[in-house]
Amino acid sequence: MNISGSLRSNPKRKEDPAKMRYDRNAWCFDFQDSLFGHMLAKRKHEMIRQAKGTVLEVGIGTGKSLSHYPEGVELVGIDISPKMLARAEARSKDFPGKLTLKVADVQSLDFPDNSFDIVVTSCVFCSVTDPVQGFREINRVLKPGGMGLHLEHGRSNHRVIGKIMDILNPVVVRMMGANINRDHAHNIRKSGLRILDEEDLWLDILKLFKTGKETVPQL
Repeated sequence: MNISGSLRSNPKRKEDPAKMRYDRNAWCFDFQDSLFGHMLAKRKHEMIRQAKGTVLEVGIGTGKSLSHYPEGVELVGIDISPKMLARAEARSKDFPGKLTLKVADVQSLDFPDNSFDIVVTSCVFCSVTDPVQGFREINRVLKPGGMGLHLEHGRSNHRVIGKIMDILNPVVVRMMGANINRDHAHNIRKSGLRILDEEDLWLDILKLFKTGKETVPQL
């Protein structure tokens, strides 16, 4: 399997800070990911088992999610980091369906409109530069009647906890590249996607959003 994509094909393209960060941390990403513990892994497994048909996973990283997919799925896994995808490729041999790994940015997908039955993200939109544009692109490539599954952490609505997250956010971004105070529900609605369900998994910080396609984005 060859890893394809446009992000590394243009030598004049300015390096994206997120791409540089994930390329640099690809070797230790699985260890960092494991620090979030069993609960996150369990929730991600439960979410991915719902996938069927043609599926896009945004931010597939090192491919730890591949073992969770049910048989018969036609999966396209994208990531901004070629080095992360190289590790995903090493895990791809036993995938129980058709798999394509591709270097791509969710903010500018090169897939046709209405391409996917399911779009999956997991702790991705904390680091997307323009999250509204990313969700808008998901809205575009999602088929009518399809569904987005988004396991994301964001800002708490608790007055004290939310304020602490706002204060700490610049430090966390500088150290890890992840924003901890984003309002994903607001960004999803602004993009034009419909929120079909919003489930709190840990306090009101870790959430599972189920979204559906809208044909006319809200401005």
